[in-house]
Amino acid sequence: MARGKKLDLFIGANIEQDTWSEVTAPSKKTSQEILPPNKHTLYFAKEKRRGKVVTLVGEFFLEKQEVTTLLKKLKKSLGCGGSFKNNMMEFQGDIKEKLRPLLQKEGYGFKPKH
Repeated sequence: MARGKKLDLFIGANIEQDTWSEVTAPSKKTSQEILPPNKHTLYFAKEKRRGKVVTLVGEFFLEKQEVTTLLKKLKKSLGCGGSFKNNMMEFQGDIKEKLRPLLQKEGYGFKPKH
């Protein structure tokens, strides 16, 4: 098992009047609708991967082309590497203070205390 991966296991049964049936885990639904920048409420998260700090920001609901142009613009202005995975942007380093004004300039909002 890879380090840092979480297992999604669910074991259970439902007993109803002498019959057994399998209980399914609740599915995670994600909205795939496209939102304008002012309707986004972004949040920051910080992770350590192989001893390095990674800053995560999201969750973005944009078209693929818009995300790639925004990511490219942010990486160039910050001078760091990054990628887009699972509707979240990942940036190398602890750059929350530098990243927030750039995203606010683009019109994105943030959750309180983030």
